[in-house]
Formats: sequence, C-alpha cells, structure tokens
Amino acid sequence: MLKGKKIVLGITGSIAAYKSCLLIREFVKQGAEVQVVITPAGKEFITPITLSALTHKPVVSEFFSQRDGTWNSHVDLGLWADAMVIAPCTASTLGKMAHGVADNMLITTYLSMKAPVFIAPAMDLDMYAHPSTQQNMRTLASYGNRFIEPASGFLASGLEGKGRMEEPEVIARRVSEFFDQNDSNSPLKGKRVVITAGPTYEKIDPVRFIGNYSSGKMGFAIAEECRRRGADVTLVAGPVSLKCSDAINRVDVESCREMYDAATEAFRTADVAILAAAVADYRPAVQAEQKIKRSEGDMQIFLSPNPDIAATLGQMKTAQQTIVAFALETNDEQTNAERKLQKKNADFIVLNSLRNEGTCFRTDDNQIEIIGRDFRHAYPKKSKADTAVDIVNELERVIGGYGILP
Repeated sequence: MLKGKKIVLGITGSIAAYKSCLLIREFVKQGAEVQVVITPAGKEFITPITLSALTHKPVVSEFFSQRDGTWNSHVDLGLWADAMVIAPCTASTLGKMAHGVADNMLITTYLSMKAPVFIAPAMDLDMYAHPSTQQNMRTLASYGNRFIEPASGFLASGLEGKGRMEEPEVIARRVSEFFDQNDSNSPLKGKRVVITAGPTYEKIDPVRFIGNYSSGKMGFAIAEECRRRGADVTLVAGPVSLKCSDAINRVDVESCREMYDAATEAFRTADVAILAAAVADYRPAVQAEQKIKRSEGDMQIFLSPNPDIAATLGQMKTAQQTIVAFALETNDEQTNAERKLQKKNADFIVLNSLRNEGTCFRTDDNQIEIIGRDFRHAYPKKSKADTAVDIVNELERVIGGYGILP
C-alpha cells in the first residue's frame, strides 16, 4: 500500500494524459498524497482544474506561480517526494530527461529528484521504435529510472503494443509493490525464495493426462506474502489459471519433470524453498504420440515413479538454506507428516487434512498444522491469504532462530 507516501506525478503532452486522472484516483485510494507537475503541452490535453480537484493541491506548471515573485521550488519537490511517476511520458520528455534539457518545471523537478523515478512512456509505434528514443530509454534505465510498460514494452521482443501507456491500475500496483519490498523490516527482505504451487499434469496421450484437484491458491498466496515482506520470489507454477504480481519471477511448467528441473535450478542460489505444489508421484511409463482410441475391454496404463522434488532439495540443502514442505493427508496425518519431515530434511511441515471440510483443494480456505522437529502448532480454519501469513510468520521465526510462538 501507499499510505503516507508522497508522490510527484509528472504529466506530459500525450493523448494518454486523460489516464492520469485514473492514476491519481488509484494513488489516493491507497493513501498517497499526490502533487501534479504538468508540462505546458500537457495542459492542452487535460486542465489543471480537473487535476487539482482530484489531488486537493494546486497544480504546478510554471516556475513562477504569480507575478509578485512567488515561485515553485523544484528542489523542494525533489526533497518532499517519496517517488516521482511520469505518466504519460512523451518521446520529447524522454529526450530532455536523458540529456538534461531543463526547459520546463517537470524536467527541473526530475533533475532535482532524490526519490525513485518511474516512467510510463506513451507515443506512437514509429516514435517508440526510433533508435534515438530507444537510446534515450537505455540511457535513462542506466541512471536507475524504472520503466513501467505493458509486457510487450521496452525490454521485450517484438513490436505489438509498444509505446502504449500502461494501464493506471498496473502503474499504481507496480509503485506500491516497490514500496512494499523496500519498506519491509522482515528477515525475508532480500532473501531469495523459491516456491512451487499448483498441480502437475502427466500426459497419457496428446489430449489426456493424470492430474489432481490443486488450484495453486495456497502457493500463490504464500508467494505474494513473501514478496510483501521484501523477498525476491521465484514461483514455479503448475498449470493453473491464477495471476501473480509483476514483481514475482514466475516460471510456468506442466509436468513433474519440468517442475523438478526448474525448482532444483532455482534452489541452487536460493535461501528458502517452500514446496506447496501437489506434485504427481507417478507418470505414465509410455506417452502415446497420438490420441488413444476407444476399444472394447479394459485398458492398462503402467506408471513410473516421478522424481521426488522435496527429497532432492533436502539432499542439496546447506546449513544456510531453509526448506518448508507440505503434507496433504487423508489418515494418520501427524505420523505421516513427521515421517515426511525427516525424509525430506525439511525445517518444518505444513500439514493439511482432507478430513477438514471446506479446505484444501478448490477452496479459498485452509486449516493447517505446522510441525517442526521440536514443536507443533494447530491453526483454526481461515482464508488461504491469512494462512499464508501464519506460514510466513513461522518461516521468519525459523530464520531468526526463535522457534514458534505460543
């Protein structure tokens, strides 16, 4: 969230300037204080009166606000702000920023800015693709400015969608995520965390597979909670329809083998692994290359064991790494979880039971028990988002060496 944050919003002369009203509303809704600085060209597209009504502040446009010598201090704005967001940002403004051409209040404010700067470009495709514009963007990125663009933007390949200003809600979310990570005092801040989530699908033929009912909601909730506490999160996700924050490095996989490869590779440089995925233990020994046709009589499918991701990471684990494993049981829950804790070399196990109605697969709620080598604690039924908070709280205590709280 942006509660208490001070944001300078720079608006330039683009047809997308009307979106700045929606962006202001997003910032204010999250608790931010917004000061608009607009270029003379920007005022041709949107009136300062509209912007002032949304921010409850006079809009800054000229160096001198009156003819009595009163002037607007770009230096004071640079010291006041927690962030500067330039949206929309035209090709002309990009060029001026890259070369220090301080001919308007917005550029002088940018050159005096002590806070992080976020840039949302907006221009037509030809202007965007021109080598001079691309060079200006590379220059600004090298100065530490952060570009916010659609997925097909500056850092991506291909031309589709380039130059279009990102949607206001996405810009606000990206700025909020930046502060969530950088304001965190969590022991997880700066830690590299790899999380597995969702099911795996093991192909029988091109149209059929062996799978399970996992939705991935628990793993995704944990990934978002770790990100909010400042962790660098890699999410290895099975085939699910969920979306995650742009700040999370998402790796999409389908089979156990693909998840195994992605998780083991990420764990080599990770501090923590949280293994929340419901991974298939077996796969068809032979995958048919063509659809298997219906025939009379029974059909046999021979299964081969899949690699054990948790056990492999447990063997790879060093004294500086932490592993959180999950156990989904239908009977003898604690005995099975304790056995898995030892076998997987995990620091603690998150136990789920299908006997708790309305939890686990295809639900928004969960009811867990956390079991360590010398502790256990049961939690009441709650949302998976709140359950993620409990799990990550325990992870912080393990990392800090404090054990579980009563």
